[in-house]
Amino acid sequence: MMKILAQPLSKQEQLNFLLTNRIPRRWLTLFMGWYSQIQSPWLAKISIRVWQWFAEDLRLQDAKQQEFNSLGECFTRQLKDGLRPINQQSDIVVSPCDAIVGACGRVEGNRVFQAKGFPYELNDLIPDVRLAHKYRNGFFVTLRLKSSMYHRFHAPVDCQVKQVNYISGDTWNVNPVALKRVEKLFCKNERAVIELLLGDKSSSITLVPVAAILVASMKFHFLPKVLDLRYKGPNLLSCHARFNKGQEMGYFQHGSTIIVFATEHYQLCQGVAQGSPIKMGEALLQGHPTCHGDPSSFADDGA
Repeated sequence: MMKILAQPLSKQEQLNFLLTNRIPRRWLTLFMGWYSQIQSPWLAKISIRVWQWFAEDLRLQDAKQQEFNSLGECFTRQLKDGLRPINQQSDIVVSPCDAIVGACGRVEGNRVFQAKGFPYELNDLIPDVRLAHKYRNGFFVTLRLKSSMYHRFHAPVDCQVKQVNYISGDTWNVNPVALKRVEKLFCKNERAVIELLLGDKSSSITLVPVAAILVASMKFHFLPKVLDLRYKGPNLLSCHARFNKGQEMGYFQHGSTIIVFATEHYQLCQGVAQGSPIKMGEALLQGHPTCHGDPSSFADDGA
């Protein structure tokens, strides 16, 4: 019986992989970026209806705005106030986004897993030896944002950001099927590396938002330019932004992935496991230092 049930699933997975990864990914992603910005309420309404046929969990009743002038407005919708309460325990790191938890756990030396049997090296994902070294034997959590989910991401702790490292790459689909078939997928895709400065040199947290097929852009509120496949500027982008826990940092134009890295004294919170859903503001990691310096004096280790 199990073989009978498994065979159709296997075929479905193969079809999913072929449809989303054996097509011109860059062209389709650029097209989606253009299409989603067309200002036409009736086209947006039709597009959303079609989208809802494929995504039964799309919950637009939670959105502040109920009418949209473009599909992009729907992708990047804000939620009604109070729907994502922030865990205010000082030792808790909250989830920066709504997501399904993917691979997670301890970093094995310098090795991280995107899926069972598919490892990658920290240095391949984070091209900064100093920063990658901080997470040796630390912890990681892969957070996958489905296309139907809330697309905005928030600060998981009080922090400051002084630099974004934007890395050009491919736009492979980041769904579980692709993660089981494409080696070092996250290291191949467009991504940004954002170290959160915490005012405590013994602790470190870094967010790595990863783009994927149809993800036309990453927008950070503290950077003037949208980061997308058309971006031709410098990779290292200086900034000066300070966030309170739960404050919005930016958004994806379509669902994607954020990988959270933390130093070795952190631990996964109870209930955080592969396949479990999590909402922005809920407990993700514990062990965050409860005493910090003045946020205005946060500094990079190299400062």
